[in-house]
Amino acid sequence: MVEQSDRAPLLDWEEIPPPDPNQAAQPPPEPQREDDTAAADKRTPMSGTGWSGAVPAVTAVPTAVTYSPTRNITAVVVSRDKPPGCGFARQQPPGSTLPFPGVTARGQWEEKDQIVAVFVVTFDTRSGNLVEWCLPHDVNLDGVEFKSMASGSHRITSDFIYFRKGKYFGLACFANMPVESELERGARMKSVGILSPSYTLLYRYMHFLENQVRHQLHCPGQYSPLEAFYEDKKAVLPPTGNGLVSLCPTWTVSAINRCMHPEMKITHPAGCMSQFIQFFGEQIMVLWKFVLLRKRLLIFSPPPIGVVCYRVYCCCCLANVSIPGIGGSVPELRPFFYVNIADITTLETEFSYVACTTEKIFEDKKELYDVYIDNQNVKTHRSHLQPLLRLNAADKEKYRKLSEQRQMLLYSQEVDENCTANEEDLFILFFMELNNRIFQTLCEVAGSSDPTITADHMRAMGLDPQGDRSFLEDLLEVYGLDVTLLIDNLCCS
Repeated sequence: MVEQSDRAPLLDWEEIPPPDPNQAAQPPPEPQREDDTAAADKRTPMSGTGWSGAVPAVTAVPTAVTYSPTRNITAVVVSRDKPPGCGFARQQPPGSTLPFPGVTARGQWEEKDQIVAVFVVTFDTRSGNLVEWCLPHDVNLDGVEFKSMASGSHRITSDFIYFRKGKYFGLACFANMPVESELERGARMKSVGILSPSYTLLYRYMHFLENQVRHQLHCPGQYSPLEAFYEDKKAVLPPTGNGLVSLCPTWTVSAINRCMHPEMKITHPAGCMSQFIQFFGEQIMVLWKFVLLRKRLLIFSPPPIGVVCYRVYCCCCLANVSIPGIGGSVPELRPFFYVNIADITTLETEFSYVACTTEKIFEDKKELYDVYIDNQNVKTHRSHLQPLLRLNAADKEKYRKLSEQRQMLLYSQEVDENCTANEEDLFILFFMELNNRIFQTLCEVAGSSDPTITADHMRAMGLDPQGDRSFLEDLLEVYGLDVTLLIDNLCCS
């Protein structure tokens, strides 16, 4: 919806109205079909309803998620006990940070506007990229001039870029306009951007930033709309000033769709996940393994880089697990979005990340990454990871099922105009169910009297007993699961 704020009459940006704070804390009930009722009857009751900021004494553990691609149904089967054998499973304390930043556990899962800075970057023919204006005036924007104007952007007319700046996330819109000026060498290039503690609401301001960068190209130095925008949207951060916000304190049936993945928006007409699936095809299963193993993934692409930033986001979504405690002992998977040579020092200290770049020089800096993705070409220089590049029969079968469910969803959307299911939910829940099944099985085996993984266990997890042996060995090591793998490699006679 495009609205004009009643608090800032100079502005005209795309914005989704926030929920009414006077409403009850529970989400509005959705129309229920017969199938929904049947699915609800199969769920184990949980203490409390709605979205509460308090963590129950015993956390409900989703053990299976089923998705019906022909109807808008998401059913979660829960267990009130932690998975046996998962000694590292733990409750999330109130206010703790979970894998998806940006949603606060207050009443409804409502995220506040938290714009901490707005800025304009220009390209100067003598000095290069410069921050020409910003609010607040004392904000530290070191390096933003290179993050918001990607290397190679002079070859394109427009782009958008997601990036990280310390503890903040940024979105900038770039535009390049030809001008009859020898001083500017025939081209005027600018970016207008914002910073926030979370990336999940930045998409709201894409339209505004696009308009403003065009305005800055035609009317340089006129900052009144940006000043009004900042006054309207500036953040009220927590007293500690650390900018950290947390997500849902527990997984519930009602919250799973809203909290499963940050809402994003892409200019590609087919949508973020659809474009990702079509671009990588079966290679998604290779990326899934590397992401689940918390490897460092770097995606190279020449400009424009905006769509590639969404590939970073989609990669991070491959690792979703809704079993509490799983992943608590491994590095957080951090979306870095766009990076350049100014980020080398930061990347040297990161154990796990997904990022994209337009700078080919990164390919030679192999100490910075584990997996390098150039177009659809996924490669690794680490010998022990190279077996994971080969698709096996189980990988192809999983991708076939994903494609089949996607086609069923597209058909249901075509014949049912009221169908509210979307590809993003299907994609997220497909991989979360896959990950849940793997970790649930591993936890059950680890807690049994005979903690050994057999070929039958592998097949039950959707893995190839031979082709996924090295993947499972790495998975057990990374997540600290104490089980024995009793599947011998095939040998030549």
